[in-house]
Amino acid sequence: MAKAPRTGIDESQLRVGPPKRTSVGVPGIAHAMAVALDQMGPVRSAQTLLRVNQTDGFDCPGCAWPEKKERHTAEFCENGAKAVAEEATRRRVPPSFFVEHSVADLRTKDDYWLGQQGRLAHPMILDAGATHYRPISWDDAFDEIVAELRACDPDEAIFYTSGRTSNEAAFLYQLMVRGYGTNNLPDCSNMCHESSGSALGETIGIGKGSVSLEDVENASLLIIAGQNPGTNHPRMLSSLEQAKRNGAVIVAVNPLPEAGLLGFHNPQTALGLTKGIELADDFLQIRLGGDQALFQALGKLLLEAEADGRATAGRDTVLDHEFLRSSVNGFEAYAAHVGALEWAEVETATGLTRAQIEGLGERLLASPATVVCWAMGLTQHRHSVAMLRDIVNVLLLQGNIGRPGAGVCPVRGHSNVQGDRTMGIFERMPADFHDALDAEFDFASPREPGADTVAAIEAMRDGHAKVFLAMGGNFIRATPDSAVTEEAMSRMRLTVQVSTKLNKSHAVTGRRALILPALGRTDRDTQAGGDQRVTVEDSMSMVHASHGRLEPPSRHVLSEVSIICRLARRLFARPDDADGDGVSTGSGPTEADGAASGPVGGAAPDAWRPESGVTPSVGGSSPTYSPPRVDWAALEGDYRLIRRHIEAVVPGFADYESRIDEPGGFALPHPPRDSRTFATPSGRAEMTANTLDYPRVPPGRLILQTIRSHDQFNTTIYGKDDRYRGVHGGRRVVFVHTDDLAEAGVADGDMVDLISEFEGLERRAEAFRAIAYPTARGCAAAYFPETNVLVPLGSFAETSRTPSSKSVIIRIERGDLDSGTSTDAYTG
Repeated sequence: MAKAPRTGIDESQLRVGPPKRTSVGVPGIAHAMAVALDQMGPVRSAQTLLRVNQTDGFDCPGCAWPEKKERHTAEFCENGAKAVAEEATRRRVPPSFFVEHSVADLRTKDDYWLGQQGRLAHPMILDAGATHYRPISWDDAFDEIVAELRACDPDEAIFYTSGRTSNEAAFLYQLMVRGYGTNNLPDCSNMCHESSGSALGETIGIGKGSVSLEDVENASLLIIAGQNPGTNHPRMLSSLEQAKRNGAVIVAVNPLPEAGLLGFHNPQTALGLTKGIELADDFLQIRLGGDQALFQALGKLLLEAEADGRATAGRDTVLDHEFLRSSVNGFEAYAAHVGALEWAEVETATGLTRAQIEGLGERLLASPATVVCWAMGLTQHRHSVAMLRDIVNVLLLQGNIGRPGAGVCPVRGHSNVQGDRTMGIFERMPADFHDALDAEFDFASPREPGADTVAAIEAMRDGHAKVFLAMGGNFIRATPDSAVTEEAMSRMRLTVQVSTKLNKSHAVTGRRALILPALGRTDRDTQAGGDQRVTVEDSMSMVHASHGRLEPPSRHVLSEVSIICRLARRLFARPDDADGDGVSTGSGPTEADGAASGPVGGAAPDAWRPESGVTPSVGGSSPTYSPPRVDWAALEGDYRLIRRHIEAVVPGFADYESRIDEPGGFALPHPPRDSRTFATPSGRAEMTANTLDYPRVPPGRLILQTIRSHDQFNTTIYGKDDRYRGVHGGRRVVFVHTDDLAEAGVADGDMVDLISEFEGLERRAEAFRAIAYPTARGCAAAYFPETNVLVPLGSFAETSRTPSSKSVIIRIERGDLDSGTSTDAYTG
């Protein structure tokens, strides 16, 4: 078994070659197996990978693309194999690691090096003024958190959630937080698909996609906009291949040509390995942020075709008049709005020709069933919500909502980010959720909206927050405006990270910090009631079970459910029960635990009960809220009890336990899909007339989008390459059109600095290698999290407040070839 690397990524070893035009195939298999063998070894690799996404196995901790009921033996993609290998690795980070590495040393390490060190094996604390973390018992760790929470007002605490958290853990987490007295529940959805939820909630009454996997595979036309499935959702390529073989037309709309949408070699079939298939029939290389103009123009073309007496395939007219009359508001205002659209402005906004757009219009007319898919290429602009409303408008015109093979398909990026929102991880849950929660747990949950991610950073920056607790994720590297966020985090009295592996958020801390090691999806979760399973929800509202089988990395690691329950028991304990009584640590002795010291597990107090007549001091000396009536110890011991509570609070979860016994689980209700009904205030779908917007770029500037490499999932860096784009051995690169480089006086391969400009302030990311690349003119792309420093905290989507990471105005300046590592910062 290979050891963790001693060094990180050496940018001097960067090599650049031509981009690929096909994806997966033998290279994908080879790379996935190489990573798996390196991290897990041959026996553990076989044991683990053959259980990924199986009905009796565990859900991949990567993307949220759904599975069919009939599973392949190897039901995972290359990046899924990397995600599993990194979680199921035999590498460990014991307490002795933190003796060798100070926090200052960890801050100098790159994301790749940190993630490669292995699984966290023991709770750790960084004392005020200390240079190194030291081991701490779970009891003492919980006491530290409770003391800080009780010393501040509830709204001075921030409770972040990652999309990997299970339904069961997410439900208990939001219950504990609301019992404490705040709705400060920012999550990763705030930074990715919040715009999708906002736009869909306003227009069709539910913030989720309306299609099933069968709809995608049986669509006549698939428009895939602002998405790179070859890297971000590779299993989607198999569904696109099936759609193509069923006769679908696929149109890719993206500033970058992405190998996964151009050609696909399916590793599950002999034909796929040898010949492959071309997926995209058309590639519209749109300018960043121009998608709203494109869809408004498509709506204009459909209305003009209707006026000319033309028809959509399978119908006598272009428009679905019966559907529009019976189920849709706002048609007249929308028609008048797009009727006045000027083609010159559309061409400026999109960078496309009128002929290209009219070609897509003809494909819409030829399609009886259309699906539009998108991801963060559309959600991370200041005008994203309006952009997505205009996609809905086009689909409504032809009745492509609630029809087989048709609908909206926002492709979520993390495996349970949608489930977390269903469970109540949201700073603005609707009143009916609060009502049901209050009735089930006999308390009054706070109703004032809490802080989203942007507001949380602002609160920390401005001194209005004191405690930060993250249930998973890597907040420091996922968020915008890195310098501001890091400084804001350093102001916290206490920061707590519930994590499986090391990341930068363990090195950028408050005055005091805790690292609490948690079980992952692959790990066996044994509680008082025996082995437990959890559930997740995929991008298409399917809920299914996940059951890990590997021995936990250490007996000092707890499940997320255990961590929440034990923390809640202490937080809501009777004052005279502060020390509590002994309970199990959850996992028994397992693999090597490293150089642990001090007591482990141990005491946790009895839960406070309302009938005791004593109100605990929650949120300071003058608590506003009484805690919920919860038997936290029982819920920790048997997750079926958690699911019974979810049944009572969240619609659609009746017979929860028996339905997750079924292979593939069950679908949650979706009124537009299920019955063509719409839970909007009017009870009808809403067409909207949206002011056309797109990035206006001053002369000598470019629009930058932050993107992932192929060796990356979210902020986790699996390796040093992006082979589909021809990049090997490094990450500090910026992709720019050849003509744009020439105008800036920069040659292919030159070192440059990237400077973003926003409201009079400049942000600088240094030492990037310029790569001449076939992207759209006026556009650039570079990897996050390295370029998050350029994304202004104050630049976010209207309504959703999602950071505008896909429309950052920058200029490029020639840099120093020997400048080395980045000193990313602000300049005046």
